[in-house]
Amino acid sequence: MIDEKRLHFFEGYLTDKRKNLFKRVLEKRTKHFTVVLEDIFQSHNASAVIRTCDIFGVQDVHAIENKYTNKVSRHVAKGSQKWITSKRYKSDGNNTKICLDNLRENGYQIIATTPHNDSCLLQDFDVTKKSAFVFGVEAEGVSDYVKEQADGFLKIPMVGFTESLNISVAAAIVLQDVTTKLRNSNVDWQLSKEEKEVLYFNWVKKTIKNVAKLEKYYDENLKE
Repeated sequence: MIDEKRLHFFEGYLTDKRKNLFKRVLEKRTKHFTVVLEDIFQSHNASAVIRTCDIFGVQDVHAIENKYTNKVSRHVAKGSQKWITSKRYKSDGNNTKICLDNLRENGYQIIATTPHNDSCLLQDFDVTKKSAFVFGVEAEGVSDYVKEQADGFLKIPMVGFTESLNISVAAAIVLQDVTTKLRNSNVDWQLSKEEKEVLYFNWVKKTIKNVAKLEKYYDENLKE
């Protein structure tokens, strides 16, 4: 439940243009699709994927850190990391299992992106189901565990000599295709009213400098 008085206080530090931009972007955000990054060790690749998620309106990114720490390059991400909700799995060696179990509990099917023989071609993918697209470590791809646990496989059609794409390029192609189809479908893909309210409040606070001091001032002087 959002504290409307607190929100109104912080909104006073934003221009109407900024607030309206947040509201317009929120109308295009979705959690129908989510992205999973499994052991991506090159920060520019992970950052580019986060930027891609923001561009195509995918709100959540899940980063599995079994062997490598998922780092964000601000130069590559261009600030997009502020607007995306990231969840990191780094507690123990079962991070991949924990992540996939969590996604399934929230209604997602697990889709491994791989040139597997049984992979569905991108143009044939069914966008009506909530899906988590798993992108694996550079060169090696998704882990054997992901392949074993996946509900399906997805591949991008290729006709050249090269058999793989850079992870950030692959993510951009996949997300552009599936989100375009999603928005032209009858699927209820938008965020709920409550999700929009929470995210809007978070964005408002992330935009304000010295927000911690303002929060303290509010709590000490204005909070009822």
